[in-house]
Amino acid sequence: MTLKFEEYCDRYSTIKMERRDRVLELTFHSDGGPLRWSGVPHAEFGHAFSDIARDPENTVIIMTGTGDEFSGPVASSNVALRSTADGWQNTFREGMLLTTSLLELNAVVISCVNGPATRHPEIPLLADIVLASPGSCFQDSAHFVNRVVPGDGVHFIFPLLLGLNRARYFLLTGQVLQAQEAKDLGLVSEILPRDELLPRARELAEVLVRQNPLVLRYSRLLLTQQVKRASLDLLGYGLALEGLAQIHEMELRAE
Repeated sequence: MTLKFEEYCDRYSTIKMERRDRVLELTFHSDGGPLRWSGVPHAEFGHAFSDIARDPENTVIIMTGTGDEFSGPVASSNVALRSTADGWQNTFREGMLLTTSLLELNAVVISCVNGPATRHPEIPLLADIVLASPGSCFQDSAHFVNRVVPGDGVHFIFPLLLGLNRARYFLLTGQVLQAQEAKDLGLVSEILPRDELLPRARELAEVLVRQNPLVLRYSRLLLTQQVKRASLDLLGYGLALEGLAQIHEMELRAE
C-alpha cells in the first residue's frame, strides 16, 4: 500500500521532513538540536524509513543532522542494558526494522554528514553518495568498547565498506575515523565545508531526478542487493548474540 507525503511527514519527533520536486530532505534532530541517540530515534527510524519507502513520489532522499553533529553522544558504559530475553525482544525488533527498512528505500540516498557520527554511523554510510564536512568523523562508540557485542548491523556493514581486517580493528578498538581518512578509505565521496553540504546535495539531486525514474530506482535496487543479502544472513544473528551477551553482562554486574 502506498502512502502520501502528508500522511507521514509530521509523524516522527526526531526527523524533520521537507520535499521539493520529488527530492525528500530528512533532518535528524532531538528537540531541534543535534540528534541524541536514545530509545526514541531507535523506535522511530525504522518506521519512518518504511513509510518513506512506500511513497513513490520520493525519487531522491537527502539526509543530514542538525548543528555541528550528525548523531551522538559518544556512548558510555553507564548505558542501561537489557537483563532478560523478553526485555531484549523490543530492541531486537526495532534493530531489525531500522537496518532493513533503510536498505529498502527505493530512491537514491545522499547523506550530508555535518559533524561526528558516533552513534549508528552506518546510517549515513549506507547512502549511495556520502558528503562530509571536514569536522565529521565516524565511530562505533556504543558497542565493544562498552562491553556490548557489535551486533546490530555494524558487524556486517563495516566489513563490506572497509574490508574485513580494517573493520575488525575499527569495531574492536573504538577507532575514530576522521573525514579525510574516511574519504581515503572509500567511505566518503566528497569533503566540503559544512555550509556547502546541502547545496551540493541539492545540486546532485537536481541532476539525478532528470534520469529515467526506473533507471534511477533500479540502479538503487541493484547497488544495494549485496548489502541486503548480507543483512538477511547476518543481521538477526548479530542482534541475537548482542542480546545474549547483554544478559550475561547484567548478571556479572549483579554479582
